[in-house]
Amino acid sequence: MRYGQGVALVLAAGSLWSLMGLGLRQIESATVWQILFWRSVGMVPVLLAFIWWTSGGRPVASIRKVGLAGAIGGFGLVFAFAGAIYAIQSTTIANAVFLFTASPFIAAVLGWVILGERVKPWTWAAIGLAVFGMYLMVREGLAMGALAGNIAALLSAVGFGAFSVCLRWGKVGEMLPVSMLGGVFSVIVAGIILIARGEAIVALPWDMGVSIAIGAVILALGMVMFTLGSKVIPAAELTLLSLIEVLLAPLWVFLFLGETASKATFIGGGVLLAAVALNAMMGARAPREEGVAETP
Repeated sequence: MRYGQGVALVLAAGSLWSLMGLGLRQIESATVWQILFWRSVGMVPVLLAFIWWTSGGRPVASIRKVGLAGAIGGFGLVFAFAGAIYAIQSTTIANAVFLFTASPFIAAVLGWVILGERVKPWTWAAIGLAVFGMYLMVREGLAMGALAGNIAALLSAVGFGAFSVCLRWGKVGEMLPVSMLGGVFSVIVAGIILIARGEAIVALPWDMGVSIAIGAVILALGMVMFTLGSKVIPAAELTLLSLIEVLLAPLWVFLFLGETASKATFIGGGVLLAAVALNAMMGARAPREEGVAETP
């Protein structure tokens, strides 16, 4: 695969992921755990089929290679997925997707604390800038009564950060088997929580159909394209290209649903995106031993 083809695939993946919020806005009455259950039901078969194809018909062997680190990373994705769904349902799409972009910084801090990885000076500067941007957004959420949604978005970013750290800890080369495990764990966890709370697993047919479509098309297909494209693109450039999701997501809900966000959200989000871009550009200029790609 050529570099240009990789860029096209990553941009296509980010554009597809940017439809997530618009898709979730179509849910009529399903709860977070019902959505998580059925979205994961849609995601797992698509990822399993791709793993089967790339492994030459040996998907189990490919999944086993991720080991304990991959399994823990998969559980991290349960929190990431559930937090993202709750955030999108509880706050504006702009707020949610801007806060999701904090995951590389959370991964950097977790890697420093847990793995002893050195955080470069420019990353610390970018983290400080990002924290300021997040403060502006979360403070606005408190005033608007959307603090819980903002916190859920940050918890989702923590889940993705933990996923990234687990990949580095276990030196896991393939992201998709871990993502598929995250989908399997999400089905199990969501099912257990629904039963424990006395809620029905089966939702309205429309809600189940939308959730399955989001999992199979938007999430899983986007992951496949991102994984293919990422093989020929440096990690720092991947971060920059992935910002297409953040830029497009608020646009779709504005065009189709008329949803907008406050001035403070866009100011704080702009500061946060500037921090992400700064860290990615500095990383692209300096040789890096390893990099971790971000996921929805």
